[in-house]
Amino acid sequence: MSQSLPFDQVLTHLHSMDASALRFTRGIEKEGLRVNPDAQINAQPHPHALGSALTHPHITTDYSEALLEFITPVKDNAEEVLAFLDEVQRFSYQHLNGQMIWPASMPGVIRDELDVPIASYGSSNVGTLKHVYRHGLWHRYGRKMQCIAGLHYNFSVSDELWQAIAQWQGETLNKDFISQGYFGLIRNFRRYSWLLLYLFGASPALDASFLDNDEHGLEKWDDETFYGPYATSLRMSGLGYQNNAQDDLFVCFNGLPTYTQTLKGAMQQSMPQYEAIGIEENGVYKQLNTNLLQIENEYYSDIRPKRNSKNGEKPLTALNEHGVEYIEVRCLDLNPFEALGANIDQIHFMDLFLAYCLLSPSPKLSDSECNEVSENHKRVVMEGRDPNFTLCRHGERVSLKQWGLELINDMLPLAKTLDEKANSQTMQNALSTMQARVEDVSLTPSAQVLANMKSKQYSFKDFALEQAKQVAQSFIQPLDEQKIQYWSDLAHQSLDQQHQIEAADSSDFPQYLAEYLVKS
Repeated sequence: MSQSLPFDQVLTHLHSMDASALRFTRGIEKEGLRVNPDAQINAQPHPHALGSALTHPHITTDYSEALLEFITPVKDNAEEVLAFLDEVQRFSYQHLNGQMIWPASMPGVIRDELDVPIASYGSSNVGTLKHVYRHGLWHRYGRKMQCIAGLHYNFSVSDELWQAIAQWQGETLNKDFISQGYFGLIRNFRRYSWLLLYLFGASPALDASFLDNDEHGLEKWDDETFYGPYATSLRMSGLGYQNNAQDDLFVCFNGLPTYTQTLKGAMQQSMPQYEAIGIEENGVYKQLNTNLLQIENEYYSDIRPKRNSKNGEKPLTALNEHGVEYIEVRCLDLNPFEALGANIDQIHFMDLFLAYCLLSPSPKLSDSECNEVSENHKRVVMEGRDPNFTLCRHGERVSLKQWGLELINDMLPLAKTLDEKANSQTMQNALSTMQARVEDVSLTPSAQVLANMKSKQYSFKDFALEQAKQVAQSFIQPLDEQKIQYWSDLAHQSLDQQHQIEAADSSDFPQYLAEYLVKS
């Protein structure tokens, strides 16, 4: 973070802290496409038994009507997060009627992008806004890109730990201090997130139907599949969340004011290519506006500062007014070998990695370092498993293996301290698992995906379909009656809430949209 204390002094302070204060909280948002047994996207509406995608607190949809999103509560205990994820998916599987949830980040077969149904949220103004925003994404970037699934990791620090950090530095604890601390975390994350792409990237191949032209730089696996021999995460490459219009959008992560000013500017900058699309035609809305970003969420980033907004506040307004509340990591692929998309070692390592980013000195990012960060990111997703692969660090080339082992070695004292306070070995065990992946590239999920495809002579579709069947089998055992009742009641309550929102609307959508867009 933006502090002068060396890391070894921070560790000394951590040793003297009460274990109850040394806490992190995390929550997970896991996406997954509903597919048919032939690996094609299911075009049916969001299952009624799962409730309202607009108002359900834990089961919703992302871009597509078929792209389920499971949202856990924020928990102090990592095991409880995964247990909740298991429970919500176990309930959902009972209502999929033979459909499966695609376990990979890159989608299965998409014959025509119009086969991808855009999510619907009912007839209310707020539901229509969400739907029109997604129409805008279609017209700007196409529907295929929006079918990519991932796992978002929400991380925050206890109030007691923030109080302790402020005390070490002789600072007053307030929202600005906390925001500065989270932005310090974000800067270090951007410096080191290539390690996450290497360790957890699990999308080295994709179905040929995803590609619209020959300008992709991938090699042919078979008639149905293209792949990168050394790729880690095609999801995070230019083939995945590509956004040419945003290429020139430089977002500064050196602090909250510069971050929000940049995004606000992009939300006010009209783009000629979007003006050509138009906002609506014959009463059908094509997008919310013609600006570079329709809303804040259109900015694609591997990490975001976040705040839960209230009373209809826009996210950036809430951030500016009340400060950063937590950070959202967005660069994690689904692990197709894990029914939950991730396992407990990954959760513990994410906590350790993010704590390391927070507690380590984090100088401001210069323009040259920003360029290095961007270049390292672009190259590791395509070439990260190449034994000769090097990253750029302060103008010098360094092998991924060397830098990765240096970071893991730097994290070890923190892992020991956290384990000592928790009377466990979980952090050190997770760190040891990741160290093995840095030392042996064949242990990475991306390498294992290709090894599995090769040993079984599978296309990407066949591989992911087999994993989908195994995942579905693992969730076949239903919940007990009490939990089924809980989830059924929650679904009914969400449907009732959606109806109430629709009944309470007092203006038509054009008026609602005009008022929404002028909000600060």
